[in-house]
Amino acid sequence: MQNPRLASRYAKSLVDLSSEKGQLEAVQADMLFVQQLSKTNPDVVALLKSPIIKPEKKQQILAAILEGRVNALTAAFVKLLVSKGRESNLPEIAVEFLKQYNVIKNITKVKITTAVPMDAATLEVIKKKVQAGSAKQVELETAVNAELIGGFVLETEDKLFDASILRDLKDIRKQFTENIFVPAIR
Repeated sequence: MQNPRLASRYAKSLVDLSSEKGQLEAVQADMLFVQQLSKTNPDVVALLKSPIIKPEKKQQILAAILEGRVNALTAAFVKLLVSKGRESNLPEIAVEFLKQYNVIKNITKVKITTAVPMDAATLEVIKKKVQAGSAKQVELETAVNAELIGGFVLETEDKLFDASILRDLKDIRKQFTENIFVPAIR
């Protein structure tokens, strides 16, 4: 993050305004769209950060991209960012908005990474287990990493539970390399 304080302040302003107007859910959906757009399209991020492209041209391009896809409040917010020269921070602001939205709605994000994709029934069981230990609503995100070999890695806001075979193998390797008796045998 380039400027977390700026992103937090703009996101807070957008959260407050959208709550006041009763459009918090709509703006949240728009920020999800903006976040996805910035993750999947590097050209948009390059456009936002480009000092060569004039603000008027940026405004036209962003209006064409966002027209019909976002709420009027979100479109006005993006226009404000461009007029203030803060459009390069839009991806950061979107991420921060979603964090603040999750705090307001009492939602916790949980990411589970496995070696192979999991079926829906297993995911539902894991979601219920995680939710039982918390008063918050759980939003589950999945990822696949074949390097784990087996097991899973569960990440929450401030905790990491690594039950993967890869970690077990690394622990065993560490034990063997730190073993003081093995070097003495040679």
